[in-house]
Amino acid sequence: MTVAVIGASMTQFGQRDVWIQELLSQAGERCLEDADVAPDDVDHLYVSNMASGEFEGQTGIMNALAHDLGVMPAYSERVDQTSSSGGAGIYEAWQSIASGASEMTLLVGGEKMTHKTTAEATDVIASITHPAEYKHGVTLPSFAGLTARHYLERYDAPRESLARVAVKNHKNGVNNPHAQFQKEVDMETVLESPIVADPLRLYDFCPITDGSAALMFTTEEKAQELTDDYAIITGIAGATDTHVVHERDDPTVMGGVVESGKQAYEMADVGPDDVDVAELHDMFTILEFLQMEGLDFAEQGEAWQVVQNGETEMDGRLPVNTSGGLKSKGHPLGASGVAQGYEIYKQVVGEAGDRQVDAETGLACNVGGFGNCVITTIMEAGQ
Repeated sequence: MTVAVIGASMTQFGQRDVWIQELLSQAGERCLEDADVAPDDVDHLYVSNMASGEFEGQTGIMNALAHDLGVMPAYSERVDQTSSSGGAGIYEAWQSIASGASEMTLLVGGEKMTHKTTAEATDVIASITHPAEYKHGVTLPSFAGLTARHYLERYDAPRESLARVAVKNHKNGVNNPHAQFQKEVDMETVLESPIVADPLRLYDFCPITDGSAALMFTTEEKAQELTDDYAIITGIAGATDTHVVHERDDPTVMGGVVESGKQAYEMADVGPDDVDVAELHDMFTILEFLQMEGLDFAEQGEAWQVVQNGETEMDGRLPVNTSGGLKSKGHPLGASGVAQGYEIYKQVVGEAGDRQVDAETGLACNVGGFGNCVITTIMEAGQ
């Protein structure tokens, strides 16, 4: 069964003075409206969310959302795959349609985080790490700093190349009305910002964010009945890597990215040269390099040169993170992968507005932890 996306929505990302249930409802209602689908036509409802219990003491959010949206008696399920929960939600929604279990599936992803202090939020996020690492105080930013230092020294890459990722993504975020940061930054600002995990500085990291996004899935046959503008999921795959990061043979290779990308390309019958636009999980600037190389957009150790040459800019060979990425758009954990899907959908159907590029095929890569679990999705414009 060929799976289509026929609608999408995204709320404002940033500091929101509403709780998780309202965030999810906002995105869900707007997606139903965008897809022109009645609530009682929804068979399955998936909610991508990593930590509503930890952040708000709120569980059962999928059942509450089914009530709020009026989609009952639709089957509902919460999807938690740490920071790749959104991508995992896309995978589950795709499976529900592809298997024939559902004809109309709504996916909503969301997270409410900013009401916690930075220390509290960081501690929740750090729980992604293996207990053997967590008890020694290891955090994802520390992994990022260690990996960035190793990469820069191993491949003789200038520190400025990482800063260019932040500059590019902030520039792209200016044209995204939903982005948390809609302001450009220059190289000097990035390079002189406070050190967080050497050599990475404040502007190498994404912010703590509230927000939600949603996608509507159906069969291609049904999509053709409902609309002239839809996207097809032609390739999708998930993979894992070692949970203990230091056990990896090469810390600069994200095995889950490599494997999920390979499977998604094979399923879609395309290669990296066929991809016109990509949304990568730039929780830290170094991750954009590692994913570019893992997905064969650049040779090992050469992603920094591709970025330096401007090939990932909006007018480059392969625009990367036209949405502003997690860096500028924001990173509400459970919503991020869904928001990546939103951007790719909008790009391939030609509805991305001021950030529109020439795109018929797009790829999204959503990463959990430091590459512990990964989902890669390929979308193409419907015929």
